[in-house]
This record gives sequence, structure tokens and C-alpha cells, in this order.
Amino acid sequence: MTASALTRPGQRERLPVKLAEIDWRLVGLLCVVAGVGVMMLYSLGGASWEPWAANHVLRFGACIVIMLVLSLVNLRIWFATAYPIYFAALALLVAVDLFGYTANNAKSWLDLGVTRIQPSELMKIGVVLALARWYHGASAQDARMSWKLIIPAAIIGVPVLLVADQPDLGTAMLIAMTGGAMMFMAGLSWRLVVAAAAAAAVAIPLFVQFVLHEYQRQRVLTFLTPEADPSGSGYHIMQSKIAMGSGGFLGKGFGLGSQSQLEFLPEKQTDFIFAALAEEFGFVGSFSVLLIYAAIIVIALRIATLSHSHFGRMAAAGVTATFAVYILINGAMVMGLAPVVGVPMPLLSYGGTVLLTVMVGFGLIQAVRVHRYLELPKGRGLF
Repeated sequence: MTASALTRPGQRERLPVKLAEIDWRLVGLLCVVAGVGVMMLYSLGGASWEPWAANHVLRFGACIVIMLVLSLVNLRIWFATAYPIYFAALALLVAVDLFGYTANNAKSWLDLGVTRIQPSELMKIGVVLALARWYHGASAQDARMSWKLIIPAAIIGVPVLLVADQPDLGTAMLIAMTGGAMMFMAGLSWRLVVAAAAAAAVAIPLFVQFVLHEYQRQRVLTFLTPEADPSGSGYHIMQSKIAMGSGGFLGKGFGLGSQSQLEFLPEKQTDFIFAALAEEFGFVGSFSVLLIYAAIIVIALRIATLSHSHFGRMAAAGVTATFAVYILINGAMVMGLAPVVGVPMPLLSYGGTVLLTVMVGFGLIQAVRVHRYLELPKGRGLF
């Protein structure tokens, strides 16, 4: 039995004891990846802290504080607020549909005057919490195969449809894949998995042809044949491939990437920062970053297995799945293995909204670790 397990319950609530229970290895690895992001943004800014690197440092510093504060929040509070957070995010998505602010061809924002918020980012956490709450009260049979699976399917499907209608295909894909991963981890029957895969194979071509906007359909076609229009719709993917391939094994060197430094690589500080990393540091550098990502995922999944509550296990696993899907989609996108859908590489890419979402998620994971011995009620009610 570990020393933590021997700690008296009343003592465990004290701040020094809670801080000691945080997984500082995970904090360190997150800082390393963010540090690589700062280094790349400094290089891409022309060896200057402006316009991106300094802001990334400040934002990550603030997000680390937020993560540590959230890690100390009792898991009972996360449990009690799971559905309210989800429904609040859902209401905000409906508000976006009614009177949202349009930017980059997508009506994804709410303009509050002093600032703008993107409710789809809150929904990434909301879906994880709502699914974790539902599966906490569900039986093994309900999770495997039951008509009650309509409920988690609706928890996933409603926000996916609202986000896709904005249109924000990348975020809709991320929510759908995260939700699907959580249903699978909860014990979904293989028969339903195979049936869903078959249905998706039939539905995807119809979805592309009749549901997607023209520019989104063009992205899919460009993904299949980027060489057909290398200076037009295929430009992003072609330049990303050139940047990654030209880096070779060891890369061209810090600040010496021709595709990124000479402005050939589009969105180099956000969606395609991993391509810039591969150009400057080659296979060794990019693979090393992927190994750090893998270590973060392994530690987070290990934290999920330690939780005594099913809610804690599912919440930590769901946030980890979201993080992994970020990496999967962005990595496939910059290598030309998936359409360009505007999903950034977490912690590396410049942008405050996604960074905040990711770090709030890791705050939840750390809260699961700090309160891993906590037992939660099995009630099935919404609240």
C-alpha cells in the first residue's frame, strides 16, 4: 500500500498533501512540449519574440496556473457539474447558430463585446464530462449493447451536428472521434462497432457529396489529388509535404527552414507548425516530439486506471482521447494523409483558445489523480 493510500481522509484534503499528489512528471512533459512550441514560434517569427513566441509563453504560464488550480478541485464537484457544463455548452452552441460571429468562413464565435468565445471548445470538455457521468451510472450491459446507448449517442451527435453546421468540420470530427473512443473504452459491443463502421463507410461519400459546403468538399478532393492544383487548392498540402521532406533526418537547422522562413508554408504558426518543426529538426526532432506526446498519453491513461470511480476513469480517458485525436488529425493533415480541417497541434501551435481547452482537460486528469481514492455515488439521475 502506498503512502498516499495510508493518508487519513481529513489530512488528504490539506493543500500541501494535494499538491504532492499531482503528477509532476506530466506537468514537466507538458512544459517541454510547450517549450518546443515557444522555440519554433521564436524561429518562425524571424528570431524574434514577436508576434507569437512571447504571447505563447504568457498564455501557457496562465494555463499552467489554471491547470494546477483545477487539479485541486474535488472530483465530487466535477461530477456534480458534468451535466450543467454540457448543457451550458449546448446552449452556447445554439446561441452561435442564432447570432454568432463569423470568422474564416465559419460562424463559430460569440461576440461578448470585450472578448469573443468559441463554445465548441467548451463542448470538447462538456462531452467528456457528460459521457463520463452517464457511464458512471450505467451497467456493463447498458455500456455494451442496449437501447440506452441512444443517450450517449445523442450526447455526442447533437453537438457534432451543431458544430458541423457552423461549419467547423475539424472540431466536429474531434468531438465525434472522442465520443466514439469513449464509447469503445466503456465496453461497446464489437458487433455495434462493426455495424457503425459499415454505416460510416456508406454514409461518408453521401455526406461529402450532399452535406458538405463546396469549399469543404474541395478540401476532401484536394486531399485525394493535391497535385492536380499545386498552386491553388492543393497548395497547403504540397508545401507541407515539401517542408517535411526537405528536413531529412536531422533537419536544416534552427531558423533555417526555407519553406517556413520564406513564407511558402501557410499557417506556419498554427495548423502547420509540425511541418515547420520537421523542416528545421528533421525526422529526429519531429519523432522526439511525438515520443513526448506518447509519454503524456501513457501517463494520462495510467492515471485513468488508478481511479476508484468509474466517472474518474472515463473522464481521464476521455480527455486523453481528445488530446490523442488532436495529434492524430493534425499529424495526418500535415503529412497529406487527411484533409486540411484546421485542427492545431496541441501545445505546439499558436492560439489561446485551444491551449486553454487542453490545459483545462489536463486539470481534470490531475484532479482524477489527486482524488483517485474517492468513491462516487451510482445514482442515474441527471443531477
